[in-house]
Amino acid sequence: MSNSAMPELEATEYDPDAPGPAISVPDSGDTGEGGKLKMIVQLLKKCLGVKDIAAMRLSLPASLLEPIPNLEYWHYLDRPDLFAAITDSDDAFERMLAVIRFSLTKDLKFIRGKVCKPYNSVLGEHFRCTWDVIPVKYPSDPMAPPIHRTYVAPPSSEGSSSSTPNRIIAPRLMQSTSETASIKSAKSAKSTRSGRSGFSFMSSVGWSTPATSPPLSETNLEAQISDLSLSHDSAGEIIEEDETASSEPRVRIVYLTEQISHHPPISAYHAACPSRNLEMTGIDQISAKVSGTTVRVGPGSFNKGIFIRITGGAGEGEMYQVTHPVAQVNGILRGNFYVTVGDSTIITCTGGKGKERLRTVLEYKEESWLGKPHYLLEGVIHTYTEGESEVEGWTKVKQVPQSRVLAVIEGSWRGVVRWRRGSSASSSAAPPAASQSYLSAATSLLSSGHSSSASSASTSRSDLSGTTAGPSSSDWAVLLDLTPLHVVPKSVRPLEKQLPDESRKLWEDVTTRLLKKEYSEATKYKHAIEQKQRDDTAERKRKGVEFVPKYFEKDIETGVPVLTAEGRKQIEQEFQEPSVYPLESKESGTSKQ
Repeated sequence: MSNSAMPELEATEYDPDAPGPAISVPDSGDTGEGGKLKMIVQLLKKCLGVKDIAAMRLSLPASLLEPIPNLEYWHYLDRPDLFAAITDSDDAFERMLAVIRFSLTKDLKFIRGKVCKPYNSVLGEHFRCTWDVIPVKYPSDPMAPPIHRTYVAPPSSEGSSSSTPNRIIAPRLMQSTSETASIKSAKSAKSTRSGRSGFSFMSSVGWSTPATSPPLSETNLEAQISDLSLSHDSAGEIIEEDETASSEPRVRIVYLTEQISHHPPISAYHAACPSRNLEMTGIDQISAKVSGTTVRVGPGSFNKGIFIRITGGAGEGEMYQVTHPVAQVNGILRGNFYVTVGDSTIITCTGGKGKERLRTVLEYKEESWLGKPHYLLEGVIHTYTEGESEVEGWTKVKQVPQSRVLAVIEGSWRGVVRWRRGSSASSSAAPPAASQSYLSAATSLLSSGHSSSASSASTSRSDLSGTTAGPSSSDWAVLLDLTPLHVVPKSVRPLEKQLPDESRKLWEDVTTRLLKKEYSEATKYKHAIEQKQRDDTAERKRKGVEFVPKYFEKDIETGVPVLTAEGRKQIEQEFQEPSVYPLESKESGTSKQ
């Protein structure tokens, strides 16, 4: 964004004198499901006809909120092990497959969680965290999907036997369908791991099933704040990590985000994984509208998608732009909320070596208003040359010329997604059934002690012609099976090491009261935070001073925010935080500890 355009954005900062009164819903005092549903219906009525409810001034009672800050909740790294593996291959086609796998799991909350409403972020609020993860592994079979070694559901009873003894089973995620247990980690006193699942409207209006909290028998409230979990699974046990990998070097990913505008709500984010030459950045802003009994949510004008940059290695210079599809919240009047996805995700690779580039179209199929949703998608990976203007119009699978197609994709974004090479796209033969879940194969592979490095596997994988290496072109292979995957918890510094405008510290009083189910007190603290923001805005207006983000540059026109010197400093500090695991070094890929 040019400097001349900045006043337009600054003018949209949270303004106490903005036209129209704040939309509010009085607390009914009934914290049961019936009372909350009535409040939600009241709010829906007030939002009917509003062009963009994301830009509305809203004041919701705390009983409708989940005890988690919005900036912490929304980060697109639900499966950081897939993100860290994007640069594993020397092959451009395989890197695109890896980016597709990341994009299918970046919002695992849709599958593992429930519709919820976190706290609205305040101007200048920020959040930072880390993940120390074992990246996924690839078997020697070039058509095989990745092997996840952490936070997956165990195999079915048929597949679990004495052949899979080396497993560490994490605690149950749920105490009941309405009350969530915290995932405790005693591995480090320096950081805390907390799982996240669910769906957020970012800084906008959202809907919530009854607010969840850890069991009230838990008396350590600070521990609850640090270990909040909004997972809504009933799967029970999950494999936290494979025991054979416990001594392997981990990959650290650091994440930083800041609220840079409040009206409309806009935040910038940046993630870094230097040991794998990866960066991820973008702008979060949405547009939301009530349509009948559903809420339709899409990206706002500043939200150009997620940008993944490769800073070294075989893919150095490549930039992947992953656009956001449109989400729709359904079942509001029944109090049984669920999310469907429509439109398309476009993944475009620019930069790097050579003139020919790769692009992916993932088309989410519209659901019928009759019957149950099917959550289907189809897609293609195709070639293009930078500068081709006609390519931008290819947003549906059928619009892509067959001569450009390298691979075809289909499946369910909540289940199994499979792919085959493009030369078989016109085949009239019925494709075989999708391969069995890769989890059983992965468990067998791990138990047999077989392990192949990504670098050795990459030398024998995809042939872009689709005619020589690998299985015949009529075969389908599993690209990704999402059914066993769970959200990987993050690590966050303890409250005493956080700054006053850091999310958990800022909202500590509200969170503590929500965990105690003291909803009236929580609402009072929430209103105090909102009033301080109004006062700060009025004071800046009186002095003629504009708000300046601390960690990101003001120019966000391209959708790719740039870190300030202070932002780079904060990320570096996170990399210096100690870990109980050996960490992989950037230079050699070996342990630094």
